[in-house]
Amino acid sequence: MAAHMGHRLRRGATTSVVMAAAVAALAASQAPEMVQPPVDNAGGDHAVGAGDTTPASGDGSATGNSPYYTELPALNSPNKPGATANLPVIAGPAEAGIPASVYSAYKRAELSIRSTDPGCNLPWQLLAGIGKVESGQAGGGAVDANGTASPPIIGPALNGVGFAKITDTDGGAYDGDKVHDRAVGPMQFIPSTWATWGQDANSDGKKDPNNIYDAAQAAGLYLCANDRNLALKADLDQAILSYNHSQEYLNTVLSWVAFYERGTHQVPDGTGVLPVHRSDNGNRNTGSHPTTPPPAVPTVPAPKPGNPTPKPSETHPGTVKPPTVPTKPPVTPPVTPPALPAAAKVSRLAIVANEKLTTTTGSAFTGAPRVAALDAAGKPVAGVSIRFEIVGTTDTRFAAGGTTATVTTGSTGLATSPALRAGEKTGSFTVRATVVRRTLAPADFAATVTERQADTLTRVAGDPLSATTGSPFAQQLQVKATDKGALAPGVLVTAVIVSSKTDSKESTEGPTFKSADGTPVRTVTLKTGTNGLLTFASGDLLAGDKAGTFYLQLTAPGGGTTFVDLTVTAAATPEPTPDPEPTPAPTPSGSGTPEATPSAGASPSA
Repeated sequence: MAAHMGHRLRRGATTSVVMAAAVAALAASQAPEMVQPPVDNAGGDHAVGAGDTTPASGDGSATGNSPYYTELPALNSPNKPGATANLPVIAGPAEAGIPASVYSAYKRAELSIRSTDPGCNLPWQLLAGIGKVESGQAGGGAVDANGTASPPIIGPALNGVGFAKITDTDGGAYDGDKVHDRAVGPMQFIPSTWATWGQDANSDGKKDPNNIYDAAQAAGLYLCANDRNLALKADLDQAILSYNHSQEYLNTVLSWVAFYERGTHQVPDGTGVLPVHRSDNGNRNTGSHPTTPPPAVPTVPAPKPGNPTPKPSETHPGTVKPPTVPTKPPVTPPVTPPALPAAAKVSRLAIVANEKLTTTTGSAFTGAPRVAALDAAGKPVAGVSIRFEIVGTTDTRFAAGGTTATVTTGSTGLATSPALRAGEKTGSFTVRATVVRRTLAPADFAATVTERQADTLTRVAGDPLSATTGSPFAQQLQVKATDKGALAPGVLVTAVIVSSKTDSKESTEGPTFKSADGTPVRTVTLKTGTNGLLTFASGDLLAGDKAGTFYLQLTAPGGGTTFVDLTVTAAATPEPTPDPEPTPAPTPSGSGTPEATPSAGASPSA
């Protein structure tokens, strides 16, 4: 409890004066109710005796109308605000040393809350000041390797005897008491308050008020409630008073905050210096109460025999009358309890629609992830910030082009992510929804992007494709892709030159596609345009050097396929030019060459 476990109450006429000096809050529903642990603490006062009484409920405090009145501050302040004395040096082994795990928990809580609520400006020294006053930094750092107090820090029963009466709210789950509640842990939360503000800051799957990491995170969130800016003195004071509604408590915590702001050092767990000079002078749970001697009253001379006893008005001059105890002492002004943040009310996120999302490349998803923020009773929680995040290797984006988007739940507790549009990458990824400022199980949506499909490929009317060997195909070829009767733009179509319609194996001869580097290729992948058309311009196909009939096989995701005949004829071979007959050379006269012999039957010359 934000008030200290051992704070005492006095009996009799002085009770109202003393109790009015410092009013503390026992936050039964909103505030962390701090009660002194039975081992040792920074508060140090002991429980009241059986004859003490608890004043009636107060109004306006963070107590759930279960006030717990304290007497003096839990510690003699090291440097009360406004004091002129120097702060203690930090080199020694005294109060400046904070056990390592406790220091780590305060720093982690500061960093975590500053990342989710930067406007709060939570300083870790504030957590340290409260932790010092409430439990002496977890009993001098008596925590295990996970940061859990060992033994657990459990306060006295809140049974109405010297404390507020709070009937058990947790079945003894946290405090071991099934009759009354008890404050628990280093930051002293009562179970009903922990049920609202508890955190799992060390990610061990449990919200444990005895774990310094969990407790520090919860205390930080509580102090930041109501959109406080702790850099402002007014908000800082309100935060501390909401934790324990006592002016003395405020002064003491502020003095420790100033002390830690001066400087500190870490000490090993379990070796922290426990508080000294406690307001109970070291008496703990003994039933004894250190008291302040009453003011001296001069002795009035006894009346002489025969003289009447003087009346009060006839008291000798100089006689001091006993001090009058006021019946209505001043009290600390009430503090408005912090409103519970909407996020703190959420128990789980439920998937409402579009758990599995699918689309094709370059297309918008037809649905968007939708979740409901629900409390422990299954009721919707409005005003909760839900963060949607695209997780995985994908170029899918939200409508604004980012991979994250934050949406606030409406009155029905629903939040729907912005529209999603796929890029050109295929594959699976996750859209994750989480509650901002809470550590709850996320709601994950499976998303898949596949290639665009066409169930039909049809050749647009045109001339037959034919060419002679060694020449390009001069005709233009167009193919239309449709899917379920609609034009299918952006579809990747595979084009392969084959030698048979029954064998899809790439041909080793015949036509080829024109490539940029001049290398003949017989398989290419092309994309249909915005009109769903695939176009081969004149010259995109080369006939090759083999005559015959070949086929252009076109296939698309979704089952669309078609064949286009490619006829290659051999180029005409020109007839060879005959060689001219040689002209005989003339024979010279008298050359001695024998004359030709006349043919048989020829008449001899005359």
